[in-house]
Amino acid sequence: LVNQGLILGEDGQKMSKSLGNVVSPDEVVDQYGADSLRLYEMFMGPLTQVKPWQMKGVEGVSRFLAKVWRVAMTQTDNDGWKISGKITDDTPTDKSLLKVTHETIKKVTEDIEKMSFNTAISQMMICTNAFTKADKIPAVLLRDFLKCLNPFAPHITEEIHQHLSEACPSAKCSTGRILSDRGWPSYKEEFLVESEVTVVIQVNGKLRSKLTVAKDISKEDMEALALSDENVKQFTDGNTIRKVIVVPGKLVNIVAI
Repeated sequence: LVNQGLILGEDGQKMSKSLGNVVSPDEVVDQYGADSLRLYEMFMGPLTQVKPWQMKGVEGVSRFLAKVWRVAMTQTDNDGWKISGKITDDTPTDKSLLKVTHETIKKVTEDIEKMSFNTAISQMMICTNAFTKADKIPAVLLRDFLKCLNPFAPHITEEIHQHLSEACPSAKCSTGRILSDRGWPSYKEEFLVESEVTVVIQVNGKLRSKLTVAKDISKEDMEALALSDENVKQFTDGNTIRKVIVVPGKLVNIVAI
């Protein structure tokens, strides 16, 4: 048995007609839509905790759903909508997008089982930000993301999926015409492994640059990259390099006099 925490009014008190702090779900749906209401209720915090209602929170969740829409859709000349040109039917190759999508599948899958809905939504927000910054988004990754979001926001995800199925044949669902008929996506551990790390480059103990390199890069290669970095050369040119200390996967410190 899981007891859901009480939702208080915006004044922090128990909702009551006499206090005038009751929130009508119908009014929220009329203004923000049913998906925003559903999503906000699950995003407010841990399911079992007492939580105050905040209309600003509903607005924030509504903006998130609008962001999801803009990731997938673009407006046409006649004020209609179609799938964005960023969405491709290509096989995913971008390691960062593969990683964040499979992290999202894993996180949402596990959090739904634990009824940790708020943290599942937080991860989907991270994934949406990654999609927003990407130049191209493989349809298969977008479809998996929409499936994760579907239990929380079924209306917007089904509409996007319908457009996606028409625009990208490989993204059509194989077990039904609607998204909720699809099987739940599975994540692959190979895409969750960090293949790159950010290494700090110091000159005489002071931060001068940062480099993103392969996780298994050798000390010799890391030293060579650090010494050839343009930001680093500003502080080493004309000086004698006495020592280079390399801590694999973490930092390079160049001692130059």
